[in-house]
Amino acid sequence: METTEMKTAADAGTTMDVNGRPYEVVRLLGKGKGGYSYLVRDVDGVLRVLKQIHHEPCAYYQFGDKLASELSDYRTLTSISVAMPRMIDVDEAAERILKEYVDGPTVYELVLAGDVRPAHIERMRAICRRLYAANTNIDYFPTNFVVQGDGLVYVDYECNAYMEEWDFEHWGIRYWSRTPELLAYAAEHGDEVHGEDTGSAGDGPAADKEE
Repeated sequence: METTEMKTAADAGTTMDVNGRPYEVVRLLGKGKGGYSYLVRDVDGVLRVLKQIHHEPCAYYQFGDKLASELSDYRTLTSISVAMPRMIDVDEAAERILKEYVDGPTVYELVLAGDVRPAHIERMRAICRRLYAANTNIDYFPTNFVVQGDGLVYVDYECNAYMEEWDFEHWGIRYWSRTPELLAYAAEHGDEVHGEDTGSAGDGPAADKEE
């Protein structure tokens, strides 16, 4: 059995198996509270996303069984009709999830480029109407959304019971334009801010949650 306690991210060219099927790591897409997400290539050259669950501590979030939570959250958001990458395979022993790869810029990349438009905000609010009706929040941080055509795809599976302080209008929107919170995050991660900010996300209430 492969260890799931990965101390560092896997390098490009590394092979990671999901239920005995090999996938070559192309690059690390990002590290979240629950795992490392990699862009990988299957034996036919098709790009996928492989999420490796990790068990590193998180100061602001308490976890139970991370893999079970991911699977449960995926079912919940599917029932609410939230656009997400299709879950292709799950390796429970290695704590790995294989997902469809969704190509396109993230909302975070658009914020850095000053290219978030009012239409993006309205699409997010349309998603929120379905979520709130189901008493549900998702992680509204802009790295979790890919712009594809006229829609937004939520590339994470995390969801939680609705709490007003963590909904889009009270927390998420603070990171959808160049607010002090967003600029601090970009500086911490060495991400370049360029272009003129459209300022389309508006000025929401301040928030103190860290991503």
